[in-house]
Amino acid sequence: MFTLHAHSNFSMLEGTIPISELITFAKKSGSSYVALTDTNSMAGLIQFAKEAEELNIKPVLGTLINDPAEENMTAIFLAKNNSGYSELCKIITRRKLDESFSLPETVRNVSGNLFVLTSSMELLKKIPFPPQIRAQLFVELFVTANSKSETRKLYEFAKKKKLKIVATHPAYFLRKEDFILHKVVAAIRYNTTMENLNETDVTDEEFYLKTPEELERIWKTLPEAMWNADYIASQCKVDLEFGKYKFPAYKLPDGETSFSYLVKIAFRGLEERYKPISEMAIKRLQYELEVIGELNFADYFLIVWDILREAKRRNMLTVGRGSAADSLVSYCLGITEVDPIKHNLYFERFLNRGRANPPDIDIDFSWKERDEIIKYVFEKYGYDHVAMISTTVTFRARSAFREVAKTFGIPDPEISKFSKFIPWTSAKNLPDLRKKFPEARSLDFNGEPWQSIVKLAARISGFPRHRSIHPGGIIITPKPITNYVALEFAKNKGLGLIITQPDMYPIEDLGLIKIDLLSQRSLGVLRDTLNMIENKQIT
Repeated sequence: MFTLHAHSNFSMLEGTIPISELITFAKKSGSSYVALTDTNSMAGLIQFAKEAEELNIKPVLGTLINDPAEENMTAIFLAKNNSGYSELCKIITRRKLDESFSLPETVRNVSGNLFVLTSSMELLKKIPFPPQIRAQLFVELFVTANSKSETRKLYEFAKKKKLKIVATHPAYFLRKEDFILHKVVAAIRYNTTMENLNETDVTDEEFYLKTPEELERIWKTLPEAMWNADYIASQCKVDLEFGKYKFPAYKLPDGETSFSYLVKIAFRGLEERYKPISEMAIKRLQYELEVIGELNFADYFLIVWDILREAKRRNMLTVGRGSAADSLVSYCLGITEVDPIKHNLYFERFLNRGRANPPDIDIDFSWKERDEIIKYVFEKYGYDHVAMISTTVTFRARSAFREVAKTFGIPDPEISKFSKFIPWTSAKNLPDLRKKFPEARSLDFNGEPWQSIVKLAARISGFPRHRSIHPGGIIITPKPITNYVALEFAKNKGLGLIITQPDMYPIEDLGLIKIDLLSQRSLGVLRDTLNMIENKQIT
């Protein structure tokens, strides 16, 4: 038994169920499966799949998609297999980037790798029902006090058209008493107060995460719908291959492998760096290359080397930093400028046979030149293989307090009297601020509505507020990037910047390779100084 479909707090101010609590609930309630279907989003799916597998719960990966022209026309898409997951990434990317996206057209063209569930009569009337559509299309039925009439119409339509039905129960919050939290988050989303929310802004108060026993009682008169729910779950088998790295391939000269070419250019760099070359340097380089070869990281070093080589060809000021400076290979490739032998630096601090994750080399560029080198990476490896990584901006103490207070209708000046004394900390600390932080001793949250505001603000601690752009992280993928993750516009859509929906941590869990091309203002100042000297503006 499982519940279709849950909306996590990754649904960007729509669902309020933390992913960890969703998985824990499924485990405690005896569910074998649990599905996650955030609206127009796959941002939480990687974390969801990873945590579900760790607790031996089978994750069903999906999303709820609405039509941009008619937001109430929706459908749930569930991935049957890895091909279905990749197809879903492409569909969500189109939904986010293509203004002409059409949900009916998408459903008409969906492959057999996806299940489609819909409770939208409007959508059902706009799509044909040929055999290939009937095979994976289900009319979604759910029952609450306010939906019985509509559910009856859907049931009758399904029987008339000989379509399959499935029992679901949309869950936007964890417990029934959390409906108030759902209203608060909805009010933040629509930038209004709870009192001024429209009926369409919030879901039914019955849309909490029900147990299998509750669902069985609801659907005992329609077992067919329950059987189909279990059938769908049993057919969804996506393996995201956690722990398996997806390295992009560096384009090699004829007759070379990634490792053989890395060895060649590393020893060429050794000859340039050391005159004469000591036996110690040769042995150190051979050892490092041996470790890199065993861990299959050769392509990573070649790509970083290629980026640095192109930057230097363009006369950019750039340098690799961090623990990469402990590596003689990095020094010989020109990635770093610190001699690890001279300074007795240990390679194992950077990379060793016991390290499970790929190396992480930070590369600094002038803030004036970084965009140019990022453009080179896009053009070199293909716009369909490269993307900027997102970062998830979450609610902290001040922002959570302020936004929740606004939903209660508290004026900004009154909110500021409190918020200016709230330190930069987790919103979880709000109920105990006076005990934990001396600067907050004057805060007095006694009485209502302040006690309720503080409690609710603490509940949205860490909830995603919006997505932004990672300071310099990009990913390069071996296959087109939408085989692995969905893309969307950054917050300011007008800039045209496209980012991954998942942020860096799920990206790394998925095994995609991140490279940090960072902006360093001091390098820009140094470049300006050198230019002024060359132009004899200063002496």
